[in-house]
Amino acid sequence: MSDLIRFGVSIDKELLEKYDAKIKLENYSNRSNAIADLIREELIKQEWQEDKIITGVVTIVFDHHKRDLVNTLTNIQHDHHDLIISSQHIHLDHDYCFEIVVVKGKPKELKNLCTKLKAAKGVKHANLNLATTGEI
Repeated sequence: MSDLIRFGVSIDKELLEKYDAKIKLENYSNRSNAIADLIREELIKQEWQEDKIITGVVTIVFDHHKRDLVNTLTNIQHDHHDLIISSQHIHLDHDYCFEIVVVKGKPKELKNLCTKLKAAKGVKHANLNLATTGEI
């Protein structure tokens, strides 16, 4: 673990009370951990704007009865094999499937992949949830 540094912060009492209530609901053991998480989140968001390698998950819900959709989604993923770490296919019911695609690459490339998957006819929902490689 790195060295801990103590520092003082001046903040409006009402704002701090609201934040304390929030972190209590989220089961933080103390303010320091909650504030460290806030700082970490901001640094991770900054990574997403830069040209750094990040990781994330693309989730897709689609109608597997839609003609050639499964092949289209597979072809898109093969065209971007360098970004895909893993994928999992789940049958939600008789008609719909849920696919989870774990990705790693530059933010622009990952967003482009998600956009291509989302645009395929028959896809009901697709979303990219960005994360970090853990360097922060």
